Amino acid sequence: MPRKQFDLIVFDWDGTLMDSTGTIVASMQAAARDLGLPVPDDRSASHVIGLGLQDAMQMVFPDMDVKSYPRMIERYRHHYLAQDQTLKLFEGVREMLDDLASQGYFLAVATGKTRVGLSRALSTVGLMSVFDSTRCADETFSKPHPAMLQEIIRELGQDMQRTVMIGDTTHDLRMAGNAGAAGVGVQYGAHPRHELEALAPLYCASTVAELHTWLNEYA
Repeated sequence: MPRKQFDLIVFDWDGTLMDSTGTIVASMQAAARDLGLPVPDDRSASHVIGLGLQDAMQMVFPDMDVKSYPRMIERYRHHYLAQDQTLKLFEGVREMLDDLASQGYFLAVATGKTRVGLSRALSTVGLMSVFDSTRCADETFSKPHPAMLQEIIRELGQDMQRTVMIGDTTHDLRMAGNAGAAGVGVQYGAHPRHELEALAPLYCASTVAELHTWLNEYA
């Protein structure tokens, strides 16, 4: 059999594997209302998905007093946690992950979620044992800094040149570029296709099924 192009496949979580973009946007907007702040529109709120919470809040609310960020984050978590047990994986994700694992790929997650948040999500959807490594924004530098990928590579003893990062945001693709990994975009999440394609990913999938097919043919 021909040698595969990649050994390690790293996924973003929200908007890539988990259908959570709408809930994140609504929770951020509700938190702003709680604090009497200008409510960000859907585009502004979705643009920061994938970043660590502190970085996201600073980008969406640049004029807010820094002392208010913890309160904003608390209100965001309040609204998000009221709904997160109902969130589901995108259709086809579980089957795709099972197939990739059966082919011998290393699988990992690099996410803007906190460790507690990712563990909760993985437990909810029954994927705790699927991934060989995971990194969260509260453990290292937030995207698009390359640290998450660099740390995953070191942990698993892999080669960055044989690693592909898959995500729904430009933050994911920029992290891949900064780390020296390949990047693949998915257009069904937070950022529109034209923004993803502007960063020249290897591929941009419109559905999980398309992503799964591409990985089987080219990864």
